[in-house]
Amino acid sequence: MENQRNLLITIVLSVLILAGWQFFYMGPKIEAERARVEAEQSEQAATPAAQSGGTAGNVPAASGSATAPGSSETPGAATPVTRAQAVSGGNRVPIDTPALAGSINLTGARLDDLRLKNYRVTVDKDSPAVELLNPASLEKGWFAELGFVGSGAGDLPSGTTEWELAEGETLTPSTPVTLSYSNDAGLTFRRTIAVDDRYMFTVTDEISNASGETVNLQPYGRTTRFSKPQGRSVYVLHEGLIGVTGEDGLAEIDYDDLEEDGTVSPGASSDGWLGITDKYWAVALVPESADSTFKPRYAYFSNGRPSYQADYLSEAVAVPAGGQTEVLNRVFAGAKVSQQIDQYEEQLNIRQFDLLIDWGWFYFITRPMFWLIDSLFNLLGNFGLAILGATVIVKLIFFPLANMSYASMARMKKLQPKMTELREKYADDKMKQQQAMMELYKTEKVNPAAGCLPMLLQIPVFFSLYKVLYVTIEMRHAPFFGWIQDLSAPDPTSIFNLFGILPYDVPLFLMIGIWPLIMGVTMFLQMQMNPAPPDPTQAMIFKWMPIVFTFMMAGFPAGLVIYWAWNNTLSILQQGAIMKRQGVKIELWDNLKGLFRRNKSENPAE
Repeated sequence: MENQRNLLITIVLSVLILAGWQFFYMGPKIEAERARVEAEQSEQAATPAAQSGGTAGNVPAASGSATAPGSSETPGAATPVTRAQAVSGGNRVPIDTPALAGSINLTGARLDDLRLKNYRVTVDKDSPAVELLNPASLEKGWFAELGFVGSGAGDLPSGTTEWELAEGETLTPSTPVTLSYSNDAGLTFRRTIAVDDRYMFTVTDEISNASGETVNLQPYGRTTRFSKPQGRSVYVLHEGLIGVTGEDGLAEIDYDDLEEDGTVSPGASSDGWLGITDKYWAVALVPESADSTFKPRYAYFSNGRPSYQADYLSEAVAVPAGGQTEVLNRVFAGAKVSQQIDQYEEQLNIRQFDLLIDWGWFYFITRPMFWLIDSLFNLLGNFGLAILGATVIVKLIFFPLANMSYASMARMKKLQPKMTELREKYADDKMKQQQAMMELYKTEKVNPAAGCLPMLLQIPVFFSLYKVLYVTIEMRHAPFFGWIQDLSAPDPTSIFNLFGILPYDVPLFLMIGIWPLIMGVTMFLQMQMNPAPPDPTQAMIFKWMPIVFTFMMAGFPAGLVIYWAWNNTLSILQQGAIMKRQGVKIELWDNLKGLFRRNKSENPAE
């Protein structure tokens, strides 16, 4: 009974956790995600809502430092425009790389028009490309900007500066462009912008000083966003402001928390990065860190038009009279591809840049799980097959423990007659019954709790795989076979409309697809390999648990359901082999027959 009680506790806790997850998180998340995708697709295909131009009107300034320009950029009244109209106004320099398309706004030298060529809003091949950065005049405005602040140096480059194109025509990986700006104080700025074939921009400012005296300037950078992503998660995934700076290391600040705090100002840092991240995309600023420090800040501005901003203000650099000074900064703007992020971290020496991807608290499990699946994908060419292969490898790793567990369960079955005898012998004395049971376990060298081990071992693997499927862009829109075109999304079929044969949509809670049904069947078969529990309550739980799990797992990513079904199948084969080797009867066929055979004692009419 002790092992059954432990197993029952594990099952009940698992059911409660998964039920709560499904009801309070998965259901609302799926609905919100569907609404977000439909809204994005509709907006990008048609006319997006818009608000007036201008920018946040709030730029980096640190306590005790020079104050950056500000009030002239406060947004005005709403003026509906399309995205095409927003990017067609003003002078722009085209951007064309294998991964990016868009333009640089010569007003402010801003990156505010970027589309990701290799990613679409939905799995539909005709779906529009994902739009990462948008002009400030749009409702979903999001831009990155670099500039300078200082006193007594005239008008310095900011969000309102009108730059001129000095060299180049189109920004490509092989053709950087150079912008120029001269102010009335004798300073000339030449800004060279380069980009690689992925998502990293390198901005080099060469400042010439003809003013006759040394000038001190503070470089700043900011990425500003005017809206929050719809359908965002607040627990499983971080979306919001993020950075690794100073001694505090990683900072993850949710939009809602920032709205309450207003400003979060970590200490000065000599290296690191900061920015704003979505589930799959991000914009990150990487300040020049050689022999200097910068002050990072995360801010929410509610005056006029609400905005969220990650910015930094660097130490002043001296530009000698008649001399030149060079300042280099980088901006990452694109998809959070793990391999590419890791390369940037190593090649450009960006501290902990891999944390731009939300690997979670179980980083030490999630990252190896992703590495394993990604390596198998490179070998097999399909992420679904990679998940199946990873499941086999994980099974092999845990085989010794699972083998011991199943062997212990088999020995427990052999002890059933003796255990029944002890229960009958000490039916009126529970204390002696328990002592006799423990003595029996000790004599036979059986661990009554060992039966729970296989299920417990699956829990960290299950959650790490869920994290990998949910947060990594490599899994986004990754197909399996047949009707599964996105392993990171739930199975789109449902038994309640005969898997699409009947011409009507099914409510979310009735979306029980083919793979959730396969998972439920394998779970049912695995439970039928054991004798029916003598306790009626346990028997009822065992009977209904596969059905409950089928409904709950239907809302999880298809890749996770495929993993669970395949893992159950391997467990059935493993448990059957061990039980046969131990000489223990496999109850599967008898239990299946019993389901279709009426008990005459319960039906006297027959």
